[in-house]
Amino acid sequence: MEGYDVIVVGAGNGGLTASASLAQKGLNVLLLERHNVPGGSATSFCRGRFEFEVALHQLSGLGTPEYPGPLRALLGSLGVLDDLTFVEMSDLYRVQTTDGFDLTLRADRHQAVRELQDRFPVEKDAIEAFFQLVYAFAQQMLQAVVFRDPEPSREKYPLLYRYAFVPCKEVLDNHFRDPLLKAVLSVYWGYIGLPPSRLAFTYLAMVFFTYLEFKPFHLKGGSQALSNALAARFLANGGTVRYHCGVKKILVEGERVRGVVTDDGERIPARFVVSNVSPVATYLQLIGAERVPERALVEMRGRSLGPSAFTLYMGFDGEPAELGITESTSFLMPHIDIGDLSYRRMRELEMGSEVMVMSCYDVADPTFSPPGTSQVNLVTLKFGEPWLRVPTTEYYGTKYRLAEAVLRTVEKVYPGLRGRIEEMEVATPLTHMRYLGHPGGSIYGFEQQTKDSLFFQPGRRSAFQGLLFAGGWGGDCGFQPTLESGRAAAGSILKEIHASSGGR
Repeated sequence: MEGYDVIVVGAGNGGLTASASLAQKGLNVLLLERHNVPGGSATSFCRGRFEFEVALHQLSGLGTPEYPGPLRALLGSLGVLDDLTFVEMSDLYRVQTTDGFDLTLRADRHQAVRELQDRFPVEKDAIEAFFQLVYAFAQQMLQAVVFRDPEPSREKYPLLYRYAFVPCKEVLDNHFRDPLLKAVLSVYWGYIGLPPSRLAFTYLAMVFFTYLEFKPFHLKGGSQALSNALAARFLANGGTVRYHCGVKKILVEGERVRGVVTDDGERIPARFVVSNVSPVATYLQLIGAERVPERALVEMRGRSLGPSAFTLYMGFDGEPAELGITESTSFLMPHIDIGDLSYRRMRELEMGSEVMVMSCYDVADPTFSPPGTSQVNLVTLKFGEPWLRVPTTEYYGTKYRLAEAVLRTVEKVYPGLRGRIEEMEVATPLTHMRYLGHPGGSIYGFEQQTKDSLFFQPGRRSAFQGLLFAGGWGGDCGFQPTLESGRAAAGSILKEIHASSGGR
C-alpha cells in the first residue's frame, strides 16, 4: 500500500497552505477532505442567482505590491498571487446604533484619527495618544514576538511588557471617558470572539495596526477563489487530494504517528500527519483518549471553546446605495456595553440586542453580485450550547423566529430592508457544527483568554511525534493567522526532516 511523507487532514486554510508548502518542497503529500470542495470556512454556496461568501469579512496582512504585508509574501511564495484578484476596501468600518449614531472610519491612520476627533472633540488628545500607543505597542510586538528577538527584555520592550496582558477595556477606560467612543474603538472584538473586558489589549492593537497599515481586502470570487487557487497549486506541485474522503482514525504507535484510516476503512501510512481538525476531535475521536498522554488532556480541559455564530446570508434586489449601505463593513450596535453584557448575551439563545457585523462586498466590488443586486453577510456571535438543547422538532421554527428578531433590529437602522430580500439563508451554530465538524460549532477555535493567548499557546505541535496542528485551533483565529499556521506546520516538518537527514 502506498505511503506518504505527509497526510493532511482537512482542506481548510491551514491544511491548504501546509499541503501546498510541503508539495512545493518535493514531499509526497496526501490531502484528505470530507467535503466536495476545498476551503472549510473559506468557501461559498449558491442560492438562486447569488453565490454567497461564507466567512471572509476583511482580509488582513496583505498590503499592496508597493507596501507588501506578510500575507502577500506568503501567497507569493506559494505561487498563487497571479491567480487571484484582490479588492481593497477604503473603509475600516462603519458604526451605527439603533438611536441614530453613525460614524465611518477610513482605512488610514491619520484619516481615522481625524474622523474620531471631529466626532469626539473633547477627547481629541486622548484619541491621538491611543493610536500612538497602538502603533508603538504593535512595533514592539513585531520585533520581540513575530521576528523572535532572542534576547527580549523589559528595557528593550517596555510597552510590550506593560500592556500585553492588560484587558482592552482597562486600556480604553484609562484613555477615554465617553462610553460611546470606547464602544466605537472596540468593535473589532467580534473578529476574535471575546468582549474587551476579557480580551488582551495585544489583540486589539494588532488588529488595528494590521488593517491600518496593510489595509483590509476582499477577493474577486470570494474566499473560495483563494481556496481553489491553493488547491490547484498543490496539485500542480505533485500533491494528491481526495474529496469526499474523511478520516476515521489517526494511527499512533507509542508516541509516534504512523498514518490514518479513512472513513472507507483504507489504511494509509505516513511519516507525518497535519491535522486541520480541532484538538478535541483529533485526540478524542481520531486517536482516542486512552492513547493520549494525560498532560495533553489536562491542557485541553483547561481551555474553553470559542463562540459560534448566527448568520443571515441575504441577497437583495437592489444595489447597496439603494439600500443605504455605503461601506463594506458595518457594525450595528443596539447598545454600547463593551463588558459582560455582550458576553452573557452570546450564551443566550434569544436575539434582540446583539452587536452585529454586516459585510457587503458589492460596495468595494460592484461585480460581486449580479447586476442590480447586492448581498450581505450579517453575523452575531453565539455559543453553540443553547442550540444543542433545542428539540429537533423545534429547530427550524426557532431558527426563523430568531432571524425575524435580527431583522427587526436591523430595520431600525435600515428601514424597509426586509422588503428587498430576494434570497435568504440562515446559519446557526448547528450549521457550523455540521459543515466544519467543530465542537460547539466554534468558528474561532478555543477562546483567546489571556492565559490562552498567543504568548502561552501550545502551538501547532501535538502530544505525538510527527503530528502537527494547523488552523485556528492551534494558534490565533482569522484568515491571515490560519493561512500562516499551515506554512508554520510545514516548516516544522521540513526542519525535522532536515535534522534527521544529518542536515543534508
